[in-house]
Amino acid sequence: MFPFLALVAAAPRHPLDAIAVAAYTGVFLACVLLGVRRPAFAVAAMIALDPFHLSRDIGPTTITLPKAALIGTALGLFIRRAPIRVLTQPAALLLLIGGVLIALTTALSITQAQYPLEALRQTFKAVEFLALFAVVVVALRADPDEDCVRLATAVTLVVVSVAAITQEFGTAPSVLRYGTEIIPRIAGPLEGPNQLAGYDGIALPVIAAFMLLRRPLLWEFAALGLGITALLLTFSRAGILTTLPALALVVVLAPSERRRTVAFLSAAASFAGLAVLVARAKTVAVLWHFGLIRNDYSAGGVGDRSILWHAALTLWRMHPWLGIGAGNFEFEIATVGPRGVKTHANSLYLQSLVEGGLPLLAAQLYTTAASVMAFLRRSLREPLLLGAWIGSAALAAHQIVDFLVFYAKVGGMWWIVLGLAAARAGTIEERCGKTN
Repeated sequence: MFPFLALVAAAPRHPLDAIAVAAYTGVFLACVLLGVRRPAFAVAAMIALDPFHLSRDIGPTTITLPKAALIGTALGLFIRRAPIRVLTQPAALLLLIGGVLIALTTALSITQAQYPLEALRQTFKAVEFLALFAVVVVALRADPDEDCVRLATAVTLVVVSVAAITQEFGTAPSVLRYGTEIIPRIAGPLEGPNQLAGYDGIALPVIAAFMLLRRPLLWEFAALGLGITALLLTFSRAGILTTLPALALVVVLAPSERRRTVAFLSAAASFAGLAVLVARAKTVAVLWHFGLIRNDYSAGGVGDRSILWHAALTLWRMHPWLGIGAGNFEFEIATVGPRGVKTHANSLYLQSLVEGGLPLLAAQLYTTAASVMAFLRRSLREPLLLGAWIGSAALAAHQIVDFLVFYAKVGGMWWIVLGLAAARAGTIEERCGKTN
């Protein structure tokens, strides 16, 4: 444990301050009240706060606005006495089991960790995602108002996309270099370009499904257009190559007369993003980047994928059953790979295998499959169900070459969407049962 404590002490800290305390307190109290009176509005607040953490350190852990909202909403639902038996309905239970398995297998890896405190932190994160899913399901079943959550999703994506696109003309958090050219990669409030692409891949299919299957909102037109433009400007190859086909699949599967409108807007936004790319970078540079299988950057402690994947497999062979401990890969990679590289394995599946062994990989594969299979029935006319399983499938494909749910903003949004879809699926099951 002591090497990790030294790393924590040396890391940049964000101490708690009066402004943050006031913000956390306000969010907590507001969500308690909403959880009692309008739980769906509390869920909308969690959606809106997910990309904007205002993170502050308390000892070895952090407190954020989404955590304050989650705890407040849970307390409000408890005061309201919202029934938790809704979690035993088929779709919710299928995913609840997945979340429990991930939390348990992550906790099991603590026993193998050279840095147990980091493994404990990853366990707490898995428990947080599990609680987030459960609270969203219970809240939306208690107050089944999908209009407020769809509006919150659209408005939040607009804000995130605008914040990201402005970085194209200012200071971007990441760049690509091709000779003397510097090509910006935007991220907005997310941790990096790949994370923004992952967030878009979750939100955009839901928004497109609502536009096709319900009367579209003005905010949804803006969210779809700006979201696709921002997606392209991330330069995330896997994000683009999974999200755009996912949107096309939504358009094809949704029985709607507005298919042409949504398809046209999606195409227009794609061309807008491409136009900016061409204006900011030579076409050859764009083709060069997208034609590479390997990572094209190594500065800043980020290694080439071939290096990371080889190191992950090497470490896993040394600890095949329970892995090296959750969150330990970035500290252990130096023992089998090049010095100075400190990052995750750039693959959800390899990361799970090396850090939690076969049990954690099995738990992740089960949950990934459940996130799709739970919503296939009756999904074509239900935007939350259709958007959730297609977005989950896109995320599953994206995470072959990126590890996205490690980041709380991406993982949190995914579990929120799964909770929304599970709640809606439960409502449909209940109505069908009453009808029969």
